[in-house]
Amino acid sequence: TLPTQDKLRWIDSAYAAGVRHMEVASFVPARLLPQMADAARVVAHAKTLPGLAVTALAPNLRGAAEAAEAGADRIVAPISVSHAHSLANVRRTPQEMVAEFGRIRSHLEGSPVRLVAGLSTVFGCTLQGAVPQADVCRIAAACLDAGADSIALADTTGHAPPLQVGRVIEAVRRVAGSRLAAMHFHD
Repeated sequence: TLPTQDKLRWIDSAYAAGVRHMEVASFVPARLLPQMADAARVVAHAKTLPGLAVTALAPNLRGAAEAAEAGADRIVAPISVSHAHSLANVRRTPQEMVAEFGRIRSHLEGSPVRLVAGLSTVFGCTLQGAVPQADVCRIAAACLDAGADSIALADTTGHAPPLQVGRVIEAVRRVAGSRLAAMHFHD
């Protein structure tokens, strides 16, 4: 567990280097991830830095409400496209996570907080194997229908070869247009 003061110094250093958009914390149950128990304090500190857009991750309504209350500008709600990964990670199907995403959107209605659907295991899954491109597009469309401001695609397990990345981006752009706003990769 990284001490809170070290997290704050890290944020300050990235800010001093010119970074103006940061995901700084995850609002997850402290009993499961005690290293994130200080999320509200970390967000509060990040919000003191002028012009910094502060993002937090929140996998459910409770976490999203806490992130918004802490002052996050954007909330990324992770939604695994892989059925097997979703069940193992959050004990919900991808469709149940889209429904939770809709509840988060309803809770944030009228709020300036931007809501990002962070689609994970887009390019493959260690539990399920291949993740059909049609599933990625279907979940992206469902998230947009549920009120996503933007879509982010993640290579959660480091499976993505360049040609597949290009094909998936093209397919999701046909669904999301300019609301496909971010990519997340692992080596």
